[in-house]
Amino acid sequence: MKKGEVFRIITIENAVLYIGSLLVGSFLGFASSKLIAMILFQVTGVDDIASLTFSPEAFIQTIIVFSCIFLLLMVMNNLFIKKQSILALFQVRSTSEHKIKKYSIIEIIIGVLGIGLIIAGYYVSSILFDGSLIDMIELLVTMLFILASVIIGTYLFYKGSVSFIFQCIRKRKKGYLSIHHVLSLSSIMFRMKSNALLLTIITTVSALAIGLLSLSYISYYSAERTAEQYVAADFSFTDQEVALSFQEALEENDVSYERIDRKSYQADFNIEDILDANLEGLNFDPHTTRLSVISDNSLHGYDLESDELIFSGYSSILQNFLSLKESGSISLQLNGEERPLTYLGLDDGHHLSLPFTNGGLPIAIVDEALFSELEMNHDEDIQLEYSEFVGFLINNNRDLEQANELFYELELTESSSSLSKSDTASSQKQNMGLIMFMVGFLGLTFLVTSGCILYFKQVDECESEKGTYTILRKLGFTETNLLRGIQLKQLLNFGIPLTVGLSHSYFAVQSGWFFFGTELWTPMLLVMALYTILYSLFGILSVLHYKKVIRAAL
Repeated sequence: MKKGEVFRIITIENAVLYIGSLLVGSFLGFASSKLIAMILFQVTGVDDIASLTFSPEAFIQTIIVFSCIFLLLMVMNNLFIKKQSILALFQVRSTSEHKIKKYSIIEIIIGVLGIGLIIAGYYVSSILFDGSLIDMIELLVTMLFILASVIIGTYLFYKGSVSFIFQCIRKRKKGYLSIHHVLSLSSIMFRMKSNALLLTIITTVSALAIGLLSLSYISYYSAERTAEQYVAADFSFTDQEVALSFQEALEENDVSYERIDRKSYQADFNIEDILDANLEGLNFDPHTTRLSVISDNSLHGYDLESDELIFSGYSSILQNFLSLKESGSISLQLNGEERPLTYLGLDDGHHLSLPFTNGGLPIAIVDEALFSELEMNHDEDIQLEYSEFVGFLINNNRDLEQANELFYELELTESSSSLSKSDTASSQKQNMGLIMFMVGFLGLTFLVTSGCILYFKQVDECESEKGTYTILRKLGFTETNLLRGIQLKQLLNFGIPLTVGLSHSYFAVQSGWFFFGTELWTPMLLVMALYTILYSLFGILSVLHYKKVIRAAL
């Protein structure tokens, strides 16, 4: 048999596989298009009818991509075959699968270095947005360091750390290993080392998918809470006439409501004493911080002294860069004088809508006497176009949809200062739902790809070790003895990359989740749990295949 004939056989075999995969995948895509469209409509809140859809453009693009991959593979196969003799082609075994039995001090150093780099990347990511790094170049360099440190550390972890840890386990047992330890630890020690690059890619892609899906789900999950920060009532207005027209519409349609009126004025404060942040590189002057001020009489449960002040409604994003102390002294600039006030802390409530907050800064709550003085002597040059907040709370949640329809009918959505809380939440859910759908689809693709790679490598490994299982069964080891070792082996084979990927994604999400929403743990843990369950299916399939081979060993 000549090399050309070998290449032709391989080409025909791959062509059948690729064409078959293309046709089956296209059919499954068409068959599931209605289900996917229904999922998309559900997560984005779109009220529409889903139907089966076939896209000729997408099919042509898929053919082009498959053709390019197929041609590239054939070129690589041709170059490989030309470099080998016919006899060598029948004895080929990937060099990445060779078992390395020696263990040197260099590998120990590599293992320790890998763990050290990962820990260093984790630590730096935990302080990335704590206010110590302000300059954009510093932030960029730090992000690149985290990325390089974690990826290189992951590669060295698989190259040396896993073998080092398992070697320590073997030494603790003084070489006396049970059959299930022999079947699991001994194999993984060397195969993970030889497949370090592949496992690094799988871990990095998994961490990327989990991280992006967690962040998008955080935004989607936090839509309601975010809307509460933006809109301080079910509906809010800054124009009395517009508010009155909406009020009349509610009354005409018998919608029960509660109206809230609050006056607000802008004033400059010196908050240097209560700031707990590094201001170097920030375009921010703490001596003249302009904030909205409201009276404690306009709120329930507040009764301040004339020299006391409370902040409220501070953006969670700004708090990470401009954090405030729990108490201290500040001063209010009034009539050209510095009026000293006692700062009592930060309240979580949101009493004015976004147009009053100057981009997320807190509002100041003061005593009624001081507010009256500010009302008479406020500086006109620094005031907003509006000074009155009008909010409407719908008493019955069942009337909320009808009230929102009235809000639309009056075309109030065209005004940037007229806001609907449910409309704001729906808008964010639609935007983030679309992103979450795309990221989730890509994440599922990454999961299936990486899971299949590990699964088929285990199948190949199982076939190559079939003779070993026959010998072990003849020596008297039962099927249960062997399966215990196989189960432990698959737990480590699939569990180690999954655990490392989950750890990477956790620290990535933890460093900047507050940019995306107000809730962290519930959405992140749900995504991680779902990913773990789906990923575990490939490990279960691997165990079932091993079980089938072991049963057929005798």
